Amino acid sequence: MYIDHNSTIREIFSQVEGVSQHGLDELFDDDIRDGNKSYAEEIVRAGIASRADVFSLVGEYLGCEVQVGSVDEVEAEVLALVNSDIANQYAVFPLYLSEDGLHLLAADPFNSSIIDDLTFSLNLDINLVVCDPSEIDRLVEEHYGKDESTLADLLGDISSEGFENLDEAKESELIDAANETPVIRFVNLVLQQAVRAQASDIHFEPFEDEFRIRYRVDGALYEMSPPPKSLALPVISRVKVISELNIAEHRIPQDGRIKMTIAGRPVDLRVSTLPTQFGESVVLRVLDQSAVNLDLDNLGLPENIKEGIRAAVRRPNGIFIVTGPTGSGKTTTLYSALREVNVIDTKILTAEDPVEYEIEGIMQVPVNHKVGLDFARALRAFLRQDPDKIMVGEIRDIETARIAVQASLTGHVVLSTLHTNDAPGAITRLIDMGLEPFLLSASIEFVLGQRLVRKICKECKQEYKPKRDVLETLGLNPQELGDRKFYFGGGCPECNKTGYRGRSGLFEMISITDSFRELINSGAATLVLRQKAIEQGMRTLREDGLRSIFDGETTIEEVLKYT
Repeated sequence: MYIDHNSTIREIFSQVEGVSQHGLDELFDDDIRDGNKSYAEEIVRAGIASRADVFSLVGEYLGCEVQVGSVDEVEAEVLALVNSDIANQYAVFPLYLSEDGLHLLAADPFNSSIIDDLTFSLNLDINLVVCDPSEIDRLVEEHYGKDESTLADLLGDISSEGFENLDEAKESELIDAANETPVIRFVNLVLQQAVRAQASDIHFEPFEDEFRIRYRVDGALYEMSPPPKSLALPVISRVKVISELNIAEHRIPQDGRIKMTIAGRPVDLRVSTLPTQFGESVVLRVLDQSAVNLDLDNLGLPENIKEGIRAAVRRPNGIFIVTGPTGSGKTTTLYSALREVNVIDTKILTAEDPVEYEIEGIMQVPVNHKVGLDFARALRAFLRQDPDKIMVGEIRDIETARIAVQASLTGHVVLSTLHTNDAPGAITRLIDMGLEPFLLSASIEFVLGQRLVRKICKECKQEYKPKRDVLETLGLNPQELGDRKFYFGGGCPECNKTGYRGRSGLFEMISITDSFRELINSGAATLVLRQKAIEQGMRTLREDGLRSIFDGETTIEEVLKYT
């Protein structure tokens, strides 16, 4: 119940008189922060409020009507306004029709895109009604039938459609194939399964003799049962149609975006196509806003790093760099840092490629290379917009780096990312780009390096004794470990037999001191900079990994893989 909106439910109940705030805080544990448990359910279970109270407060908060109790009867004309696909996709049920429009019971009344989408598709004004989600499940199943289609069922339907001869097809024929009902349902089901599995990416990969579809969950790729090779072109064409890409263009990479509601949840999908030997490879990055909690307190940061980030963004000027490989959570960290200073008296501008998450109160600019709007040009324009804080998605070239330095030296805080292996490497990388050491030393204030490692599943967590050679690889002496314990995940239905569920960060942070600036000015090597940072108290990624192992959060294998 409202598991995607745990923070909002907390905000709602924090304003209720007579409710113990201490009791609410105690219930808000890590599982709730990570979206593994429903805060509303826990409040009901603890006896703080009844289910009816929860729905009443949500209705009051949203300004929506509340349906109390079960729904006994709905007019056939009203029922006919919403088909089964819409009811299942948006998790809604038609209640009644009035002069104000169609009133829909919604499992997720917080999702405003339901109103936008259905106003357009049904040509009616839409009013959401708060109701027990279990009642909506009952009504949808009773009146429409539960959508229990499996990929295997759909593949059986598609096999008879005859898509074998599409390789040389015209654009109109590709569009027709992409709009076939079985293809539409297949793509929708693949996307639904990916979102339910909390996948970060979906890969559609055509090979000579097979068509492969893979999900990336918690950083690892998992393959679903491969569909027939003949399905590659209609499925990829379907993805290109809904992302508004040129369906007839197969020779160059294309980028697009899909906004849709899946199982009642708003989801953004970033689409990238790449021409390969046997067709186009398509990767969809899942930008599920409900799955990301943009709050520093919820990122699992060590206390000293958290305070360091807060100090960095609250400074009057200077550059704050976050480093790490693709998919290491750099953007999430920067967004969370910006939210700390997202107040009415602070002007914040961001340049991103693309804008991944929309944040109210922040002016976000998507770069557009087609019209010449790159990071450098956006950053140059920002300086004429009177900002206080600036975020640049990535420093890729010397021009962007120089403008970032200029911005920091003229009284702005600049946040950005850089692809390097560790925090000290960011310094030498910027100098290698061509940035003068004296300018860099005068402007840079903090550098944060990070990685994401998979967390051991709490349901199947088991203690074990690692082999001596594995410990030595980590630099550990078995005789000095004392009573320290090591854990792994045995595999269970909760973690899909992987032994892992969710991810947590490993961090290393350099706070630039005067002595560190002298080393930068002298052109010191990365190794020297690293040694100086350690002397100043920096805990390396490997050391933070050991902390995570000893806390029982992750495994030795994960730390060795990423540090």
